[in-house]
Amino acid sequence: MTFQRARTDEQRGERRRQILATASAMLTEVPVADLTLTALSRRVCLAKANVLRYFESREAVLLALLEAEVADWIAELESTPVSGSGSARERGDLLADVLATSLTRRPVLCDLISAQATVLERNISAETALQHKRAVHGYLQGLVRLTARHLPELGDEDAATLMRTVMLTAVAAWPGSRPPQAVLDAYAADPALAVMCLDFTDVVRRATEVTASGLLARRS
Repeated sequence: MTFQRARTDEQRGERRRQILATASAMLTEVPVADLTLTALSRRVCLAKANVLRYFESREAVLLALLEAEVADWIAELESTPVSGSGSARERGDLLADVLATSLTRRPVLCDLISAQATVLERNISAETALQHKRAVHGYLQGLVRLTARHLPELGDEDAATLMRTVMLTAVAAWPGSRPPQAVLDAYAADPALAVMCLDFTDVVRRATEVTASGLLARRS
């Protein structure tokens, strides 16, 4: 890939998109922790200093990619048909399955959200943090509106509580469901220990089902 200096806003926007697309492709090969600015720069055929013209740090690249991944996820969820039949609990269980399975299909998104608070927000400016948090707030509002389509009985406050629970569960369950090789070897040596290995889809689905049912019960 050969680049010329980006001189217009359109060219700079295209350069940013190319950097993000490259980072996304790399995250299908390596986890977030192993993606370095040096490797990214090499893949996009730019000097590290030139990558930093468009993003202030590796973490800023990954936060922008996280925002793009969340936007794509929400767009997918919005295109999912909504069942207008069944009890609130049944519709809540259906929503839980949609959320859990859709997240499972997006390993890059799950890897990014699991590293957001502990890694990605540690080497950024206050300006980047403000921009990112505003984007996250907007996405949460979108998820609340999505929840209202499936479970209007919840109301906005409880819908927000449900979606926060979904995301916090995903943050914790993702790394737990992907143990390192040494732990996998331990499970193989003693199968009784394998019950400690998390199934990401099941954990997110069950946590969402139970939280939705509990919120509905409290409202009634």
